[in-house]
Amino acid sequence: MTESTDIDALRERIVRLEWDQFQRTNNEGGRAACQGNWPVFHQMRLSQFLTWDRPLLESYEHDLDEADRTGRNLVTEKYGRMMASTAPDEYARNIEPFIPRLSEGRVARQERIIAVQVAWARDFRARWPKLGRAMRVLTTAEDTPEATSFETYLRGELGTYSETTLDRYARMVDAFAAAGRNLTEETIRRTVEIGGFANLDEAEAAQA
Repeated sequence: MTESTDIDALRERIVRLEWDQFQRTNNEGGRAACQGNWPVFHQMRLSQFLTWDRPLLESYEHDLDEADRTGRNLVTEKYGRMMASTAPDEYARNIEPFIPRLSEGRVARQERIIAVQVAWARDFRARWPKLGRAMRVLTTAEDTPEATSFETYLRGELGTYSETTLDRYARMVDAFAAAGRNLTEETIRRTVEIGGFANLDEAEAAQA
């Protein structure tokens, strides 16, 4: 197996582990339609992992395996953490007491990452406005019970990472920033390429 084939297989394992946890996530009001849409789930999650290096991928795979081993569900927890903004009363009553509490230092580290990524997403939306309109709303201030923002989604996801995974993720974000790269742009470029477009400009032009 070549290095490229091996890391592709690692990414596919991670998407499948997340999908399996997603299938075990209980949604208020019954099963969500997106829980039956493997092609879209695969496209969206794989496009994210295509921007990650091997050490970060391996650490996150270990997080998912360890969660399965110990009875945690990181996907359920991610969506639960988002409800701190979208449904705060229910979060305080039914979720916060049952998930790992994050230290002030951990929260501060996450918020530093989130600020960088929200700026990248805002920049992306300015340059590809039609693709931007197809994204989530941008900031937590825009959350509603029906719509979860990019910022809130990212905060929920980072909150599920182990310390090792967060460390490696932070190093990736710092490296992107130092190189003048935009993680949102590169992730969505991967998304549209998986969807059959040659590049972001072609995908932008195809939007209604």
